[in-house]
Amino acid sequence: MNAPAKFAVVGHAEWAEFVSVEHVPKPGEIVHAEEVARQAAGGGAVAAVQIARLNGSCLFLTALGDDEIADVVAPSLEARGVEVHAARRASPQRRAFVHLDSDGERTITTVGDRQGARGGDDLPWRRFAGLEAVYFTAGDADALRAARRARKLVASVRARETLYRAGVRIDVLVSSANDLGEQYSRGDVDPVPDWVVRTDGALGGSLEAADGTLTRWRSIPVPGPFGDSYGAGDTFAAGLTYGLGMGYEVADAISLGAFCGATAVLGKGPYGSQASAGDLAGWRDLYGIGR
Repeated sequence: MNAPAKFAVVGHAEWAEFVSVEHVPKPGEIVHAEEVARQAAGGGAVAAVQIARLNGSCLFLTALGDDEIADVVAPSLEARGVEVHAARRASPQRRAFVHLDSDGERTITTVGDRQGARGGDDLPWRRFAGLEAVYFTAGDADALRAARRARKLVASVRARETLYRAGVRIDVLVSSANDLGEQYSRGDVDPVPDWVVRTDGALGGSLEAADGTLTRWRSIPVPGPFGDSYGAGDTFAAGLTYGLGMGYEVADAISLGAFCGATAVLGKGPYGSQASAGDLAGWRDLYGIGR
């Protein structure tokens, strides 16, 4: 039996088709796919599965389409320990096509709008008051306000418009130093988040406090042959959220996120090598974490 959910993700899910190729095709070129896999993925879904692997369960509130593809998304995630609650929208399910090349890079084409839960949806928002931490990637302002009832709230900068409209305090905002769609400038969100994490790939990243103080952190080396980079950022955010919810200081929570990200890229696709609860002892030993 799964452990009671102490954590939740409010975000988006996609039905993704992953193809392994030697290289991404050039204009007019035809390439042969060596492997094909189909499964539920997307930023919210990947984070929810990672938290479930660490905690034994994770509550996932999302929105899905009304077609046959949407019908298989929730069962795909529930089989991985996620408790899914989804509103249904009168639209096709968002899909994604992912090239995984021989260098482990992912190139993604999405089809359809990114859907998120709304505060007015008939979903178990009341449970959030008893949660340790929530990670938010998509949804409306009322959904974000409901998520704020948890003890800790982590959000992706991809939801910047909702973050700005909701006007709630964010404990940690996760952004990128490199990806154009995931960059953050001071003032993009009001109030200013307590902490802003900017990931910088293999170099690690930076941590900005609410007063503007900036420090840097390093990623750990990938402990084995590289698989691919799909979902590494979402897995990082999930590990960080789990660490905060377990009571660790933000620097230690970042180290857990980095550990999860480095573990995830050892496998193929979103779930091939995510860290589990049994791997936490290795993280503590690596960083000298006391408990």
